[in-house]
Amino acid sequence: MKNEEIKVAVTSRSFSRNDILRKELLHQYKNVKFNDDGLRLQGDVLIDFLQGCHKVITALEVIDDDLLRRLPNLKVISKYGVGLDMIDMQAMKNHNVKLGWTGGVNRRSVSELVISFAIALLRHVPASHREVLSGTWRQHIGGHLSGRTVGIIGCGYVGKDLIKMLQPFGCPILVNDIKNYDDFYKQYNIKSVGKEELLARSDVVTLHTPLDDSTKNMLTSKMLSLMKSKAILINVARGGLLDEDALKKMLINGRLGGAALDVFSIEPPRDKELLELPNFIVTPHIGGSANEAIIAMGRAAIDGLVDNISPSIIMDNK
Repeated sequence: MKNEEIKVAVTSRSFSRNDILRKELLHQYKNVKFNDDGLRLQGDVLIDFLQGCHKVITALEVIDDDLLRRLPNLKVISKYGVGLDMIDMQAMKNHNVKLGWTGGVNRRSVSELVISFAIALLRHVPASHREVLSGTWRQHIGGHLSGRTVGIIGCGYVGKDLIKMLQPFGCPILVNDIKNYDDFYKQYNIKSVGKEELLARSDVVTLHTPLDDSTKNMLTSKMLSLMKSKAILINVARGGLLDEDALKKMLINGRLGGAALDVFSIEPPRDKELLELPNFIVTPHIGGSANEAIIAMGRAAIDGLVDNISPSIIMDNK
């Protein structure tokens, strides 16, 4: 099939709003449908949007067996972003749909957000900001990120990039990952430890794992209780990795210094009590929402429409 005959759809709102990405995609494909209305696509609405398309660029939309069964023309799904937990790989394999995916394309955007969260919480920026707006002028005494022990759970693309960015801060770094990266650990003088030890020893804990059966709710109330009372917790990976209710109780009771969540088990989050805590930072899933990351993710997704693989390769490498 010639490119001018191929129907392409883009579900991502940020891709659809980006003039550079639109121009580059339209240079290769003439029949392209963008999410110009900024719709949150799911269920039947998503299926209607993708109807008749041969190739699609998706973001956080759920791709399951029912959707693929109802879209018989679909041959390629290219991922805008890096998370694959929204995609049923077995269903893609069953329906002979190929996957375009490039890991780590937004890693610098995510790493910089983590560092900004860590510094803001250690310096009590959220509480100070709220107090000034309410008419209170007092100085909170915080602490440096420099020299503090950082625990990184998940040492993939983002974890490794974060480690590189932390070097000037002189932070002792602990990591936990199911994979062995001994050469990298040796290069940066990093110690690999169990989750329990990492939680107990770290001043800053940041999560960088995918969401799957092995990581879902991995930080239970019991695991969170191992953390230091003045430590901070950051999650810019995926919602569902931790017990959000237990986290809230610890923040309220002074059992944890602070937390920053960019992702939640349900988005948008509904727990206003958590969102309004002075030692808590909330952002609306913006880890990859830097202009540079959007361009990198978009170009990788465009490439993935042609350069793609069977989902079984991803499944075999897990």
